[in-house]
Amino acid sequence: MPLSEQEQRLLEEMERNLYKNDADFVATVGGAGRGRPNYRAIVLGVLLAVAGAGALIGGVASQITVVGVLGFALMFVGVLVAITPSKRRAAAAAPLPGAGTSAKPAKPQAGFMDRLNERWDRRQEGRD
Repeated sequence: MPLSEQEQRLLEEMERNLYKNDADFVATVGGAGRGRPNYRAIVLGVLLAVAGAGALIGGVASQITVVGVLGFALMFVGVLVAITPSKRRAAAAAPLPGAGTSAKPAKPQAGFMDRLNERWDRRQEGRD
């Protein structure tokens, strides 16, 4: 059974919105925060984890529970410091409120997927 004109228009509008929202989601989640890793935080985290492992082993060897628990906590904090992205980079990558309202954002160096999504949008709108 074929769709009526109104149903076809509604379906096309839903598809355009889906593609637009999906492109925004990929740009927001996938593209944000990509860059150099924070080597200082990684080194600090590894040093804390090694110190925590040493304290854990020392606490177990000397049978002092408090030292072992503190060593484990220090290891845990070290791993968190090493794998958590810096707040400065996350704040810089966060979009400003209301910034996503423009139809075509000006991006001097759009990535491959961004260009592909723009071409897809143009093709769906019949401009290509």
